[in-house]
Amino acid sequence: MKLQEIIEEKSSLWIFGYGSLLWKPNFVYKRSTVGYIKGYKRRFWHGDDFYRGDKENPGRVVTLIEDEEACTWGVAFEVTGPQIEETLHYLNIREVVMGSYITEVVEFVPGERGQSSQLALVYIATPDNPRYLGPAPDTEIAAQIASCKGKFGPNLEYLVHLADFMRLYCPGVEDHHLFTIEEHALNFVRGESESPPQRPVLVGAE
Repeated sequence: MKLQEIIEEKSSLWIFGYGSLLWKPNFVYKRSTVGYIKGYKRRFWHGDDFYRGDKENPGRVVTLIEDEEACTWGVAFEVTGPQIEETLHYLNIREVVMGSYITEVVEFVPGERGQSSQLALVYIATPDNPRYLGPAPDTEIAAQIASCKGKFGPNLEYLVHLADFMRLYCPGVEDHHLFTIEEHALNFVRGESESPPQRPVLVGAE
């Protein structure tokens, strides 16, 4: 089912977040729930030359890569009524114009038992855009993240926010790619200073 058909048939729209939307959605929503989508894995394969990097030194942020055996945990936000159009306009600027993401419709499965699955909109960066960086060794990705900074702050902050979310809201879920890169990035920064970097607080973070 296409996005326009979902909007026309229903009075609400679900939006799945797996990156910065987890701690900073910046749009009005009715409710949110933690859960997952199947068939995708989260990877730091997309470049960011504004929010967490710049033109000379792009940061790395997450996108979704198709993988039949994988699932990605995150949060689905339900947007209703007049907020739908406003939210889509905001996300189009944030994710599509500024981030080069495209939209897909996926099935979101709530983590809490007894809740039914929902079709949800998700933003995915593909190799068909100039900001896409693709795969690299974990240590290389970590070093890049540890050294980059954009208009919204250090790339490392983005990484740690995401890892902290997974620990807090999805404690039994393994995300080897995420946690391995976080470990390498923190070690890289600690090696350049006498004290480890302060871990940012998830709740109310910028």
